[in-house]
Amino acid sequence: MPARTGRPPRISRADIVSAAHRIIDEEGTQGLTMRRLAREVGTTPMALYHHVHDKDELLQLLLDDYATGLPRPELPGESGDPGERIVAAAIAMRGALIGVPWIVEVLRADDLMSVHALWYPETIIDAAVRAGLTPEAAVDLYRIIWHYTAGEITARAAATRRRKDGRPTYRGQVFANLDATRLPRLAALGEHWEELTTRDTYDKGVRAIVDGLLTPVPPDARP
Repeated sequence: MPARTGRPPRISRADIVSAAHRIIDEEGTQGLTMRRLAREVGTTPMALYHHVHDKDELLQLLLDDYATGLPRPELPGESGDPGERIVAAAIAMRGALIGVPWIVEVLRADDLMSVHALWYPETIIDAAVRAGLTPEAAVDLYRIIWHYTAGEITARAAATRRRKDGRPTYRGQVFANLDATRLPRLAALGEHWEELTTRDTYDKGVRAIVDGLLTPVPPDARP
């Protein structure tokens, strides 16, 4: 069959987004390059630059594409308990991201973001201000929740990858053979450690964070 000549096929942003998602699913964000993407859509890197200028713009396009399709969850009303509203928004944020850990990886760089997803920090900060925090303290609360959420998703994704082949983990082997005279508490938990550390405690953790940060500190207890 003769080699194809002439101009490469016309491509759209939808083609680019779809191909980029396939690459990330198979190879992670590190595998997403303009050259690799060009091969995936059957065109040249130069042709891609008519649609996206660089990898950052491509990632931004993917973030917007994903965030645009997210449904807004039902939350407790603004007139209700603001703490419950914060917890519900945090759980919804985690639910939107837990299946796409690569997005968390991108967002943790603290540069790229999607305007369509700003509903989450807006809701959390607004509820925190309604609960009595200053705007600055409300931002602190949101950032603490975000770092907890991002870390939990990243750690869970990494642990899932390690356990995917079914082999015992190194950590599990260590905990199964701990010296009870040196580490009695951990040794007693040893054979259950893997089971205990794979439990989903996110809701419990985020509620503790919110309760702690919204609880006023008595004047005589302040440093």
